[in-house]
Amino acid sequence: LLSKQIGINATHMRLPKTATEEEVSTHFRSKLHSETIHGLIVQLPLDSIHKIDTEKVTNAVAPEKDVDGLTSINAGKLSRGDLGDCFIPCTPNGCMDITLNVCVQNTVLSAKRFLETHQPGKWNISYTKLNLQKPVPSDIVISRSCVPKPVDRLAKEVGLLSDEVELYGKTKAKVQLNIVKRLQAQPDGKYVVVTGITPTPLGEGKSTTTIGLVQALGAHMKLNVFACVRQPSQGPTFGIKGGAAGGGYSQVIPMEEFNLHLTGDIHAITAANNLVAAAIDARMFHESTQSDKALYNRLVPLSGGQRKFSPIQLNRLKKLGIEKTDPSALTEEEITRFARLDMDPSSVTWQRVLDTNDRFLRKITIGQSPTEKGYTREAQFDITVASEIMAVLALTSSLEDMRQRLAKMVVATSRNGEPITTEDLGVSGALTVLMKDAIKPNLMQTLEGTPVFVHAGPFANIAHGNSSILADKIALKLVGPEGFVVTEAGFGADIGMEKFFNIKCRYSGLRPHVVVLVATVRALKMHGGGPTVTAGMPLPKEYVEENLELLENGCSNMRKQIENAKHFGVPVVVAVNGFKTDTEAELDLVCRMAKAAGAFDAVRCSHWAEGGAGAVALGQAVQRASEAPSNFKFLYDLELPIADKIRIIAQKIYGADDIELLPEAQHKVELYTKQGFGGLPICMAKTHLSLSHEADKKGVPTGFILPIRDIRASVGAGFLFPLVGTMPTIPGLPTRPCFYDIDLDPETEQVNGLF
Repeated sequence: LLSKQIGINATHMRLPKTATEEEVSTHFRSKLHSETIHGLIVQLPLDSIHKIDTEKVTNAVAPEKDVDGLTSINAGKLSRGDLGDCFIPCTPNGCMDITLNVCVQNTVLSAKRFLETHQPGKWNISYTKLNLQKPVPSDIVISRSCVPKPVDRLAKEVGLLSDEVELYGKTKAKVQLNIVKRLQAQPDGKYVVVTGITPTPLGEGKSTTTIGLVQALGAHMKLNVFACVRQPSQGPTFGIKGGAAGGGYSQVIPMEEFNLHLTGDIHAITAANNLVAAAIDARMFHESTQSDKALYNRLVPLSGGQRKFSPIQLNRLKKLGIEKTDPSALTEEEITRFARLDMDPSSVTWQRVLDTNDRFLRKITIGQSPTEKGYTREAQFDITVASEIMAVLALTSSLEDMRQRLAKMVVATSRNGEPITTEDLGVSGALTVLMKDAIKPNLMQTLEGTPVFVHAGPFANIAHGNSSILADKIALKLVGPEGFVVTEAGFGADIGMEKFFNIKCRYSGLRPHVVVLVATVRALKMHGGGPTVTAGMPLPKEYVEENLELLENGCSNMRKQIENAKHFGVPVVVAVNGFKTDTEAELDLVCRMAKAAGAFDAVRCSHWAEGGAGAVALGQAVQRASEAPSNFKFLYDLELPIADKIRIIAQKIYGADDIELLPEAQHKVELYTKQGFGGLPICMAKTHLSLSHEADKKGVPTGFILPIRDIRASVGAGFLFPLVGTMPTIPGLPTRPCFYDIDLDPETEQVNGLF
C-alpha cells in the first residue's frame, strides 16, 4: 500500500515450499538485470522443505538492489562506516526513521539512483587514450594495441539498459528493438552524413574520416556521439579493397570481428535469399510436372484426415479475392488459380547470392541434373550485399515492417503479366524467421571508446549503399539533442549520398544537418589528368610530388560534388584527408577552392595518424555547420514517370545530356508502370569510379548520353534500380587478391595480415 501511495512498482512473489537452493538463487539472478525492479527483499526464514543456505541466497541479490541491507557487501560497508552507496539494514534504519517503511524508502532511493544515471542525453562515458606511434603501424597492429572496453560496460555508458542488450562475446552486442518504444518521446540529436568525391580504386578514407570525426566529437570535444556504419562484405575484404573498419588511429575495433562474420547478419541474408531462389525453381518444376489436383493436394495436404490452409495460404486466397477458408469448398477454377503461380521463367528477376567476389558466377545454367527432367534455364549470382533482403534490412523500421517488406518482394511475373511475390511463394514467413536476429543493430566501439552501430551493408554502386535506418534512429535518441550521429554513404556523393537523400531519408523521415565531403589530393590529381591509379601498384610520381596545376584542374570534381550536395539544401563541410606526401601548398589550395565552390567550411584532417585529435577542427566545423540554416529538399517527386526520375538524376547529379532507354529497360518501364510500381524512388546501379557510366572518364565528363540497359524492381525494399552500362552485380577477384596477406596464427588464434 505504501509503495502505491508514493508511486513505485512493488510485487510480492512467493516461492513454493518445494523450491531448492538452486531454484531460489536462479530466480533472484533472473531479476537482477531487470531495469523495472529497483529493490529485492529476501524474507527470512525461507519456507522450504529443502535445506537452503540463506547467506548464499541473500548474496545473490545485487548490492545496489539489496534494499534490506543484508548482503555481505552492504553489511561489510556498514561495519566500516562506509554509508556512501550502501543500504542500512531495516532494523537500525527504522530506529532512525520510523515515519516510512524503511524497505520502501530504500527502494525509492534505489530507483532515484537508477534515474540519475539513466537520464536521456546524459552519458558518463570513459574514453581510451591512444598511444600514438611514429611511423604509424599497420591497422591490425594498432587495433590489437588497444584493449576495448567490455561491450556491456559501453552499453551502460550510452544509456542502454541491460535487458536491451544481447552480448556476442566481450566486444560486440546486439540491441533489442524494444528500446525504440522506450525512447520514442526523447528528442533527436544532430544528423551528419559523410560522403566523398569520386574516388580512386584505393578509396579516399570516408570510413576513416567517419571514425576520426566521432572520436574527435566524443573523446576530445566531450559530446555524445554515435557512428553508424555498414557491415563490410567479405567480397571486397578478401578481394581488392580490404577491410572497411577505417584505418590508422581511426578504426572500429576489434577489426577482425568487424571485417569478418560479425554476428552473422550477412550469412542470414545469404540463407534467406537463396531459400527464395530455391523456392522459385522448385515451384516452377512442380507446376510443370503435376496436374492441378495433384499440385493442390500436395500444397494443402491431409493431416489427421483433414486439409487446412496455413495462414500464409489464407493471405494468398484473400489476394485472389477468394473468401473461403475450407480447402474442400474451392471450385476447380479456384483451385487452379490458387495452386498455379504460372511464372514465366524468362521473367525471373530473383538471383542466388554469395558473399564472395566470383566473376564466373555472373552467368550460369541451372537444372542440368537428370533429376530436373530437362528444366534448365540461364541464371546468375549476385553478391549478397546486392540482395534485396539486404536493402530491406537497411530500410525497415520495425519487425512488423520487415515482415511486410519481405512479403512484397517481387521475384517474377506470371504469364498473365501479374507480379509474383514471396508471399505468393509461401516463403515470406520463413524469411522473417531467418532475419529476426539480423534486424537488431550491432554495437561496437572505436579505438578511443566511442560507440558504433554496425548494421546492414548494401553495396552503393549496385544497391543504395547506406547503413540501417533503425541504427540511425536509435542512435539519434541515445545521443540527445546536443549530441551527434555520424553515418556514412558509400562511394562518391553522386552514388551513396544521392541515394541517402532520395531513398533512405524518404523512408526514415530523418533530415540531415550536415554533409561532410571527403577529398584527397591524390584523387583530385587523378581527376586533373594524372596517370591511372591501380590497386596493388606503386603510385606514379605525380601523386607523391607537389603538382599544383594538376591538383587545381582536378578540383572540378570536388566542385561538382559540392554542387550535388547543395542540390538537397544541406550545408557542406569538406574534409581534406591528408596523406604524408601532401604539401602545405596542396592542402591549402584544396581548402581555398572548396570554400570558393560554396562549402560552408573546408578543413584539413590528420585523423589517420593522430586519431580524434587530428579531426578536432573538422568536428568544430561540423558543430558550427549543424547550427546553420538549411532547406532540405528531395531531388525529384515520386509521382513523376520512371524515365523522368532517371533523367533528373542523370542530368543534375551526373552531368549527362540525356538518357537512353535500351529495349529491355523500355519494356520494364512499361511493365512496372502497369503493375503499379511507377511511384517508387530510383536507385541507380552505376560505376563509382566516374560521374559518367564509363569508369575511365575522370574529372567532370560532359556531353554524354547515359545508357540504361535494364531496370529491376526491389518492391519490398521500395525502389527501382536501373542498370547503367555494363555494371556487374558481383565483383571479380584481381590478379593478387587481399587474401594473400591474411593468415591465422594457430598458437594465439590471432588473424595476421592486412585488412
